Amino acid sequence: MAVTVFPLLIIAGAALALLAPATFAPLGAGITYALMIIMFGMGLTLTLPDFLLVIKRPLPVLAGVAFQFGFMPLLAFGIAWALQLPPALAAGLILVGSVPGGTSSNVVTYLARGDVALSVTMTSLSTLLSPLLTPLLALWLAGQYLPVPAGDMAWDIVRIVLIPVIGGVLLRLLLPRIVQGLQPALPWISVMGITYVVLAVVAGSSEVLASAGALLLIGVVLHNLLGYTIGYGAAMLTKAPVPTRRAVSVEVGMQNSGLAAGLAGAHFSPEAALPGAIFSVWHNISGGLLASFWGARRPKTPQPQSQPDDASATPVAT
Repeated sequence: MAVTVFPLLIIAGAALALLAPATFAPLGAGITYALMIIMFGMGLTLTLPDFLLVIKRPLPVLAGVAFQFGFMPLLAFGIAWALQLPPALAAGLILVGSVPGGTSSNVVTYLARGDVALSVTMTSLSTLLSPLLTPLLALWLAGQYLPVPAGDMAWDIVRIVLIPVIGGVLLRLLLPRIVQGLQPALPWISVMGITYVVLAVVAGSSEVLASAGALLLIGVVLHNLLGYTIGYGAAMLTKAPVPTRRAVSVEVGMQNSGLAAGLAGAHFSPEAALPGAIFSVWHNISGGLLASFWGARRPKTPQPQSQPDDASATPVAT
């Protein structure tokens, strides 16, 4: 149910923004707060064992994170160059490739019969690394199109991502029973937050979207689908079991595009936020289709016994 409803809500948000851009454009002032709520919700889903898996199974975790921050930014740069995207859209697409994985990857991995514990760990690790790696990658690659205030961007990621996530983790440690009672609502809070971001970004840049929408959509789709493919292939090279391959594939292909949209709007321009908004819509659709395809095909390799509660499958598109 979730894999169907969540993308529909985000698509509806994008459609409303296109139909009445003047009505929703003022929402742009609240994007930062929406992202902080999303990331705080992500923190509420995490536990200390999610981070210990880095020690227990370092190869797939580190391989997935390496491709997340190594392949995806370069792929975005190559696609932007090949399609000759305008500078703002090129910088925005590169920023999408430079952010960590979104936790929607966790629920897609679960529905796809993948290794959920691995997915949550990779999301957690890439999120913790993002204040350092995302600004550096943006400075290197997106800086060829637009000036990149890497220091300000790093602080924004700490403020928007790291502090709320750590706050959520600490609250879960201190008040586990209360947080457990909130778990069923967390996915809905997250998807409402990303729908808000999509509404604000699309409404604020509707004219640019109308003129460059088709080309931008091609770039976003290529980036996402090639990410799935290279992630699966990388896991195959390590001779990982099928559930692990699926988890790495989804984690590499799905980005925290809501964060990318927020950072691009704050540090580049409203137009640069469009790739993140479009990616938010598209990767929820593609992730749902992938989950349906793999979910109907039980892996021959036994699946890990760990199953997510509603918290560890909090969808955060981004």
